[in-house]
Amino acid sequence: MRIYKSTLPPVETREESIFTHLFATTYSNHPSSLPAFTDAATGLTLTRAELKKLSLSLGYGLRQEFSKLGGVTLDRGETIMIFSPNSIAWPVMVFGSLAPGLRTTLANSSYTAGELEHQWKDSGAKAVFVQPALLSTALEMFKYLGLDLSQARRRIILADFGIPSSEQLPAGFVKLSDLLGKGSLNEEEKFPGKQSNETAYLCYSSGTTGKPKGVETTHFNIVAVINIVRALYPKTVPGEDVMLGVLPFYHIYGSVKLLLFQFLLGVQVVIMSKFDPVEFCRNTEKYKVTIALIVPPICLAIIHHPATTKFNMKSLKYLTSGAAPLSGELAQATREKLKSVGASTLINQGYGLTETSPTTHLCPMEEAIKRPKSVGLLLPNLEARLVNDDVNDVEDGESGELWVRGPSVMKGYLNNEEATTNAITPDGWFKTGDIAVRDKDGYWYIVDRRKELIKYKGFQVPPAELEAILLTHPQIVDVAVIGINSEKDATELPRAYVVHAKAIRGDAARQFGKEVQKWIQSRVARHKYLRGGVIVIDAIPKSAAGKILRRELRELAKKEILSSPEFKAKL
Repeated sequence: MRIYKSTLPPVETREESIFTHLFATTYSNHPSSLPAFTDAATGLTLTRAELKKLSLSLGYGLRQEFSKLGGVTLDRGETIMIFSPNSIAWPVMVFGSLAPGLRTTLANSSYTAGELEHQWKDSGAKAVFVQPALLSTALEMFKYLGLDLSQARRRIILADFGIPSSEQLPAGFVKLSDLLGKGSLNEEEKFPGKQSNETAYLCYSSGTTGKPKGVETTHFNIVAVINIVRALYPKTVPGEDVMLGVLPFYHIYGSVKLLLFQFLLGVQVVIMSKFDPVEFCRNTEKYKVTIALIVPPICLAIIHHPATTKFNMKSLKYLTSGAAPLSGELAQATREKLKSVGASTLINQGYGLTETSPTTHLCPMEEAIKRPKSVGLLLPNLEARLVNDDVNDVEDGESGELWVRGPSVMKGYLNNEEATTNAITPDGWFKTGDIAVRDKDGYWYIVDRRKELIKYKGFQVPPAELEAILLTHPQIVDVAVIGINSEKDATELPRAYVVHAKAIRGDAARQFGKEVQKWIQSRVARHKYLRGGVIVIDAIPKSAAGKILRRELRELAKKEILSSPEFKAKL
C-alpha cells in the first residue's frame, strides 16, 4: 500500500469540546477585549468576552427557559437547526448552541420549504433559529410536516439578535432575545476524551451521489482541523488582521473557517449578509480588511466590477480560494487587477470536503504563484492514497482517486450505514471521489472528479435530485443533468437534457427549454437553477444496464459551448 504522509510535522490536537477549546485553553489565549465579530452594515461589534457571556446566557436559555416560554425541551445531544443568511446573530447562535451541548444542523438560507423539510426530518432537529425574513418558508415546512401554527411556534426561535428594535417582528414567537439575560450556564458542557467523538455539526452533503446526507462532524474533528490548518495558513496578528466574512455560514467552509478558525487565531471577522461586489470593496476600505476567504466567482467580480477601482483596496494582503477549482489564469488576472489599484495581494487555494471538516490541503502563499493550479500540501496529521479503478495504488506521478485518512474525517453519514460504508473503508480511508495527482515535491493537484456532483460557485448540486424533480413535469419523459464549465462565470452550471413527450424540435424545443428553466425555479434553491440551459434531445444516452452515459452528454455539451460565446471568459 502506497501511503503519502504529510511532509509537515504533526501538531497536537485535543480531545475536548469546540467551546472549551476556543474559550478555555492556551490555544486561544487572546485578550478578552479583542473584537471578534462585527456586523458590516451596522458596525455592531462583539468582543471575545461579550461573545462568551452571550453564549453561556443563550445556552442557559435554550436548556432552561425555552420550554417555560412554550417551546420544546432541549437536552444535551439534541439537534437545533439554524436557518438564516449571514448575520451578527450567527456566532451567538453557534456558540450558544455548543455551550449547552446541542448539535447544530446548518440549513441553506435559500432552501425551499420542501428542501428544508428533508433536512429537518433527516437531522432529527427539535427546534430551529429562523431569521424573520425566512419565517414564511419555515412555517410552510411545518405545514408539510402536518404541524399546525401552535405546534410550529413551539419549535421556532426568531433570530432577532442585531436587528434594530424599531423593526416590526411577527408576534407570538419566542425570540432569541427572550432567551438572553435570564441566567447563565456556570460552564459549558464538557466533551472530554472519547466524548469528543460526539457529533457537533450536521452539515448536509450529497457525498458522491444521491440526496443530501447529514455529515456527522464531531467536536474532535473540528478541534483537529482548526489546528492542523494553522501550519500552512498565512501568519496573522491578533488585533491587527481583519477578515471579511462573505462566505455563507451554513456551508462548512464558511462556518468552520470564519466562525471558528478565525476565532482561534484572534482575527476579527466583519460579517456581510451576502457577497456584493460594491459592499465587498466598500467594507475592505472601511474596516481595512487584510484577508478574505473566497470562491472563484469573487475573483471575476474583483476583475470586472468598477467598485474595485472606486475604493481603497490597499490593505488586502491575502485571498484564499476554496470550494471549487481556481485556474492559474484567473488567479493571475485577480492579482494584476488588485496590483493596478495599489494592493499587493497574494492568492492561494486549498481543497477539502464537508466530510473532511473541510480542509485537507492548502497551498503556501509563497508557492501559489509558482504552482498556480496546485491545491498545495497535505495538512499535518493526515495521510493520503491515490487509487485506480481496481482499487490499487497508482505509481508516483500518476493520477488516481484521492483517499484521505486522519482526525478530521467525519464520523459518518447520519442514520445511513450503507452510504457511510461506501464512503469510508474499514481502516478509515475516506474516498473523496476526486481524481488527483501528486508531484515529486509533494504538491497536489485536483485534475478531475469521479463523482457526478456539480459544483456551482462552491455549492453542491446533485444531478439525481434535479432529475427527480424534472421527471414530475408532465411533458418530460426522460432527463439527465450534467455540469457544464462556464469560463465566464468561473464555475460549473447545471444543464438538463430532456426528452419531450411529443419529440419537438427547433424553436418549439428552445422555447420549451426556457419554460422548464423558469418552471424549476420555484421548486429548488437558487444554486440549483438550470443556468446552463435546458436542451431537448431525442433520447438520453444510456448503457445496456440503463445507466446514464453522462460522458457522452459532456462531450455533446463541449461542442455546443465551442459554438456559443455565452460561456467564454473575458478576463
